[in-house]
Amino acid sequence: MDDRGPAQGRHVPVMRDRILTLLEPSLTRPGAVHVDGTLGMGGHAEGVLEAFPEVTVIGIDRDHEALALSAERLARFGDRFRPVHAVYDDIAQVIAAQGWARVDGILFDLGVSSLQLDEADRGFAYRVDAPLDMRMDQSEGLTAADVLNTYDVDELTRVLKDYGEERFARKIARAVVRDREQRPFTTSGPLVELLRRVIPGASQRQSGHPAKRTFQALRIEVNDELAGWRRAIEEAVDVLAVGGRIAVLSYHSLEDRVTKRALAAGATSSTPEGLPVELPEHAAYLGLVTRGGEEPSPAEITQNPRAASAHLRVAERIRENHQQATRSTTSGRSSLSRGSTASAGTGTKGTTR
Repeated sequence: MDDRGPAQGRHVPVMRDRILTLLEPSLTRPGAVHVDGTLGMGGHAEGVLEAFPEVTVIGIDRDHEALALSAERLARFGDRFRPVHAVYDDIAQVIAAQGWARVDGILFDLGVSSLQLDEADRGFAYRVDAPLDMRMDQSEGLTAADVLNTYDVDELTRVLKDYGEERFARKIARAVVRDREQRPFTTSGPLVELLRRVIPGASQRQSGHPAKRTFQALRIEVNDELAGWRRAIEEAVDVLAVGGRIAVLSYHSLEDRVTKRALAAGATSSTPEGLPVELPEHAAYLGLVTRGGEEPSPAEITQNPRAASAHLRVAERIRENHQQATRSTTSGRSSLSRGSTASAGTGTKGTTR
């Protein structure tokens, strides 16, 4: 890991105080356990550990450098902080490895982190010419360059259209395939030049930087973000204790749509139409704490422009469902009673993407 400064000076956690307020009812319970499913540089986790002195925080991240920075930042909290190298859709496995079946609070701060944006060699930022990597876990998997150099026109069109909502997806895909025959893509500069050439000037003037949608699409494809997020939020809700709360920060409409649908489904009765009485197993198992997606204040956006597109949704578990009850019977543990525990950093790595 390069010596690029401590995490505290490199990251401002988005909507931190509001998140702490909304999670407070679940994190003031005796023996509370909180999972930060997107640990990053540890800003939100630090807020939880400082605000709730009895809470244990499990921090999950697929990025080795982020884990190292957050571990240094949060070392003063001892074994109350437990960093784990894994993907967030392995949340149930991670929690079980640490000795719990239920947790009381969960936070996901989705998208690319400040760490990844600020380090040019990671390839996430389109304003500098840098290697086209974009992997959140640099130890394995396809890079953005691999996608650009191996996908055919139809595959590239799908990625750009579905994950970038790019109007000119097929036009861009054809240009990529044509240009790579002359020279494979290795850095972001030639890609940005291609996008400036292919996307009509009027669209560039109206929609901002021509590379933002393509870079978002490539990042989501490389890291399997949307499919992973669908799996993660389902697992997260399932491991949330009754009375526990889940908070999700989203930064673009695709991930926010997944969040909204998952939380709304849990907050809606599944009673079949025409049934005169709602059976207990059909009752809603989530209660929505926020109305729609809350946004940062103008003052916060001024201080931290990266917060501008954030939407925060919070829900509370209000009853167990059948799947939870089965898991409780099998494991014999709850979020309020500790079984065998693992030391910080010893959680097993899940399947990385």
